[in-house]
Amino acid sequence: MRIAFLVNSIEGETPRYTTTLLALSALSRGHEIYYLTPGDFVLRTDNSLMLRATALPGTAYKKLETFHKDLQSDKTKVKTIDVREFDVIFLRNDPAQDAAERPWATHVGAVFGRLASERGVLVVNDPVGLALAQNKLYFQDFPKSVRPITLISKSIEEIRSFIEEQPKGAIVKPLTGSGGRNVFKIDSPKDANLNQIFEAVSGEGYLIAQGYLPEAKAGDIRLFAMNGKPLERDGKYAAFRRVPAKGEVRSNIHVAGTAEIVEIDDKILSVAEMVRPKLVQDGMFLVGLDIVGDKILEINVFTPGGLSSMSEMYQTDFAETVILALENKLLIREAYPASLSNRQLAAL
Repeated sequence: MRIAFLVNSIEGETPRYTTTLLALSALSRGHEIYYLTPGDFVLRTDNSLMLRATALPGTAYKKLETFHKDLQSDKTKVKTIDVREFDVIFLRNDPAQDAAERPWATHVGAVFGRLASERGVLVVNDPVGLALAQNKLYFQDFPKSVRPITLISKSIEEIRSFIEEQPKGAIVKPLTGSGGRNVFKIDSPKDANLNQIFEAVSGEGYLIAQGYLPEAKAGDIRLFAMNGKPLERDGKYAAFRRVPAKGEVRSNIHVAGTAEIVEIDDKILSVAEMVRPKLVQDGMFLVGLDIVGDKILEINVFTPGGLSSMSEMYQTDFAETVILALENKLLIREAYPASLSNRQLAAL
């Protein structure tokens, strides 16, 4: 296969990123990999879609660090290649990272991904599905039984009233965003900091207020789902518990949260099963489910992370399972030419 990974920027990648692990796994299986950034698409006058793709100087890497060092070196080469020469484009850019300084880049993956799929390239996650998921409002389309009670508004009066009805308090965060940025816990509508928090967060647009789940004190569970089902290999699930640092509401690893091995029980599996139909319907190949108790706090459909840590924790090559799934999709497409849409194939 020839695979291109779309990321926000090559400079921003790290050896620990899930994208790095997936790219190295693809190389290890003999595939040809390239990196793309939002500015690397060219639609020419003859309607051909070209990619200014970054190629690594080598093909044999054993360590993520070595691979990453070469990716960010001056040894890489940019090649202009017709998109039809690629088998897969893996959209791994986070629109929220570009929203403030590069708003033009936020929809690039979905827009040009759709054009690529129309030219016969398998694009995952499906770009049309991703276009529907540009903010957390997408989450409201999933079953009510797996969602915390939620209000979406820009009115501080509405938010105060909502918090007053929540016996355990509420979590307030931007409708658009990622990585735990500007996430606050409010215990009471009379909280002295509510006005300041509202001003800080509302500047980014609409807000989400969710009823606080006390189980969140122990952290949330990040569970990968592939083709709508929990990602599993050798009887082990690609999952961990993210435990927040003392005094911290957020459990994200980059804000001092810690990752722990977690046992995936029937309750967690039943929660994942409730969201499976829509994930499949929307062509979501690989996503991250953030679960607390019997509720899902968020579904990361753009850049779910943590696969490197999970692989180390369980001594299991989850990344290879992901690449094997892509290989299988191409075999299915070859067996059913022109009869499956990109959205159908993406989560098949």
